[in-house]
Amino acid sequence: MAPRLQLEKAAWRWADTVRPEDVGQEHIETAYRVRLEPCVRGVCRRNCKGNPNCLVGLGEHVWLGEIDENSFHNIDDPNSERRKKDTFVGLTNLGATCYVNTFVQVWFLNMEFRRALYLYENLRSVAKAEECIQEDKEYEPQSVCEQLQYLFALLQNSNRRYIDPSGFIKALGLDTGQQQDAQEFSKLFMSLLEDTLSKQQNPDVRNIIQNQFCGQCAYVTVCSLCGRESKCVSKFYELELNIQGHKQLTDCIAEFLKEERLEGDNRYFCENCQSKQNATRKIRLLDLPPTLNLQLMRFVFDRQTGHKKKLNTYIGFSETLDMNPSLEGTDGRFVYDLSAVLIHRGVSAYSGHYIAHVKDPQTGEWYKFNDEEIEKMEGKKLQLGIEEDLEQSKAPARKPKCAKGIHCSRNAYMLVYRRKSDEKEDVPFEVPAFLQKLVELDNCKFEEWCVEMSEMRRESVDKGKAKHEEVKELYQRLPAGAGDAYEFVSLEWLQKWLDESTPTKAIDNSKWLCPHGKLHPDKTSMMKRISAYAAEIFYQRYGGGPRLKADALCKSCVVERCRLLRLKNQLNEDYKTICNLVKVTASSDEGFWVGKASLRRWRQLASEQLGQQDDELDTSNGNVNGDAPKMDSDDLPEEKKESEPELGFNEDIVCEHGGLCTGESERKVITDEAWYKLKVYFPSAPEFRHNQESCSQCKVLEMEGEKNEALHKMMASEQKAALFNLFQDKNRPSAANWPQEISELYVVSQFFVEEWRKFIRRPTRCSPVLSLGNSILLCPHGGIMFTFSNMTNEDARLVALLWPEEWEIMRKLFIVDYSIRISRSFVTEGDGIVAAQYVSEPEMCPDCREGLLCQQQRDMREYAQATIYIHKVVDNTKVMKEAAPELNVSSSEPEDEKDDPRPEGEIDPDFHQTNGGVKRQKVSSQGHVSHHKQGIRRSTRNRKVRGEKALLVSANQTLKDLKIQIMHAFSVAPFDQNLSIEGKVLSDDSATLGDLGIIPESVILLKADEPIADYAAIDDVMQVCMPEEGFKGTGLLGH
Repeated sequence: MAPRLQLEKAAWRWADTVRPEDVGQEHIETAYRVRLEPCVRGVCRRNCKGNPNCLVGLGEHVWLGEIDENSFHNIDDPNSERRKKDTFVGLTNLGATCYVNTFVQVWFLNMEFRRALYLYENLRSVAKAEECIQEDKEYEPQSVCEQLQYLFALLQNSNRRYIDPSGFIKALGLDTGQQQDAQEFSKLFMSLLEDTLSKQQNPDVRNIIQNQFCGQCAYVTVCSLCGRESKCVSKFYELELNIQGHKQLTDCIAEFLKEERLEGDNRYFCENCQSKQNATRKIRLLDLPPTLNLQLMRFVFDRQTGHKKKLNTYIGFSETLDMNPSLEGTDGRFVYDLSAVLIHRGVSAYSGHYIAHVKDPQTGEWYKFNDEEIEKMEGKKLQLGIEEDLEQSKAPARKPKCAKGIHCSRNAYMLVYRRKSDEKEDVPFEVPAFLQKLVELDNCKFEEWCVEMSEMRRESVDKGKAKHEEVKELYQRLPAGAGDAYEFVSLEWLQKWLDESTPTKAIDNSKWLCPHGKLHPDKTSMMKRISAYAAEIFYQRYGGGPRLKADALCKSCVVERCRLLRLKNQLNEDYKTICNLVKVTASSDEGFWVGKASLRRWRQLASEQLGQQDDELDTSNGNVNGDAPKMDSDDLPEEKKESEPELGFNEDIVCEHGGLCTGESERKVITDEAWYKLKVYFPSAPEFRHNQESCSQCKVLEMEGEKNEALHKMMASEQKAALFNLFQDKNRPSAANWPQEISELYVVSQFFVEEWRKFIRRPTRCSPVLSLGNSILLCPHGGIMFTFSNMTNEDARLVALLWPEEWEIMRKLFIVDYSIRISRSFVTEGDGIVAAQYVSEPEMCPDCREGLLCQQQRDMREYAQATIYIHKVVDNTKVMKEAAPELNVSSSEPEDEKDDPRPEGEIDPDFHQTNGGVKRQKVSSQGHVSHHKQGIRRSTRNRKVRGEKALLVSANQTLKDLKIQIMHAFSVAPFDQNLSIEGKVLSDDSATLGDLGIIPESVILLKADEPIADYAAIDDVMQVCMPEEGFKGTGLLGH
């Protein structure tokens, strides 16, 4: 089928030859496209919006043919959420809590630990749980131990495939969106448990952490001279093993126990020798726990970047670990079997995913615990510690070959070993009764949910089948034949009827109606013509209206459109004629004045009056097929980009008094023939003959304006000559520039001086200054709020000093409200020194002066958004080339800053150029110019020097936040930044900028240490822009 625009043109082609009064039923049906041929399914690929008889591509393909029942709903099978037989239960990842989930699963499969936790007693909580069970309320454990106890009970006997650990996470106070250090979490949680369980009476519960995870070691120091041995016994819950430079776990253990020599500055003070002596120091293992946790120190502090990084090197570890050689005088019982491997996927220390490989102690089978997903590891899948990285590292290491019984991993960060027993103890234990009731209650809720979901699935399938039968029945009866009864229904409604994802609503045809309450002919492309039979069924089942039958075709709208189209065609012809006529020069005895703006847009105005808005005419600049002649650019000025004011034709040359405007450049004379052609379209347009005089009132005002301009120019010239030094800001009074023969000076506001200078510079555009108002410099008590010393320094931006002769001129030129005078006298002090004294009239008001100073200080310390400048200082004041120039963009740089143009070939890597703003002045290579002391407030001219960047800051942000901004701007890590202002070193990262005395327009000096050359390290720095707080504020530190 032809495109929609072609169909619309074809529907109205008859209007070229048919007059409006001759429009008949045949023309109406053609306009509404009733007689277009319907499209054939399979030939037409998509629905033709221009053809109301095209019923293809509405979405019917989903319903035709056989349909799978699962397509009738979007509800997953609830049985897929059910726990399978002989499998473990997963834990939901709440955002970034995978590190918690792995430890919970490892602890759950430690049978002795689980058994002891079940014996944990809190009679009040048991009573509360029983009450919740009886009243069918939601049970919420109160403490962390109770939460873990309930979590273990659910992991053991729940019917769910995975459970939600929100209660446990909430009890710990962890942020679910922030990934934490898993090793630190393990230590803190064990400490919390030990502290909580120590209050239990049952020794099996009270001592479980000590009995299961705690070992003993000693730090032994031996004097090399006398051989005295000093021993410090300590407990440990895990051994932290350095893996850097090692390939095997045994090598890491050997380094951990390696003897260290204390020599030189590190010599040991021997109490026996009573002097510092050379010595040896080592760690001696005294006793190992049944569960031995080995922390592989993959996350280390990088001194170059100042942040953690991950060591992605392979470490080999065996399934059996003999620790007897590492202890002295053992009985051979310290042989361990591997029971769990905790894994961190990812190359960065600040992101990634945690997974656990854990062995079932009852069956000896290995399982992979990945949050909700639990997978049995057997066959080729039994590769402990091996998981694919989330992202490829820049230089991936090749996995080394491993012997049988040895596993190699580049992601394992913790190994858990269980001590072998001569006899495998079978310690069956049951979930406490009250917990089992809670689990059964949760299982009942789960079963109810499964039944509810199954019922919803069944209802959705039944509805889908019924809808399938309805569509198959009605779609075949949907087309209306040439002579059949028909109705119009919107395309939008039919598509929603065929859309399986949305319920079908009542038919609403109200927005497709014309002003006469019938179908608007312009909306035909949004409608479909269907059979009366199908329409009747639709309205019976879904309701709605109004119904648009054959009598809903609006003859009035069609007749009006026919008239407009014919006028439009005539307009096209007249446009060509008028374009040629306006080029003809009118004779001296004929013609009319027409506004040039009206001539530019007369066709648009005519179309609007005819009710015709044609987008194609607008985009083609009024030309039809590009063949219309263009008006000369000499006759009509080019069209401005700014939109013209919405005026009627020829109203652009009507003045405010209703007469002809005085500006002849805005109008031109056209011939009578051209005017009368235009008059057909604008019969009520203002008419001005070529010999009509301009508005007399406007002429008078124009003459007065010219006189005023001349007067203002004369006033400006005279005032400039009289006060030339004040205008040029030359030879101004100050403490240093005050001759002895002059005893007094006068004060005016700087605001008055600036406004007066504006008038002098542009007398025709600015109003003259008539009065001099000094009241703004006085307080409510009539006193002045400035001292003379301040007037010549920090308050110089508020006041201006005048010589006495300048003040006399001021009094003659302007109306003065208050006179403010500064008198000077000389007094000889006791030591013979002659000192100057300054007295103001009126006198200074001390209270108001103090209030003004406080307000100024408060404004300088409480700014919300201000600009400061960071100047990077290096040797010989040359800007250092950054290690990572592509990162050298300041996101905090204000948009109104702009560099100076530099000589060709000169590149400044520390200066990012942005559009717009004020040019900044360069300085010489000798550093800061003398009148720019570092740290003092700058002038508003904001001169910016090379190697300097502007940052937007607020007074309440900390120095740490500022360093992060500087890191983005200069690619210098915070720990490499040495900041100073006015010689004062800025070192307190927690202090705010306001407390440090950093005010708007301050210049802070940045001296950077050696630049970072490692791009990967910079990437890690960029990932930790926010300060790392660890477990601060969580329940792990609350005990």
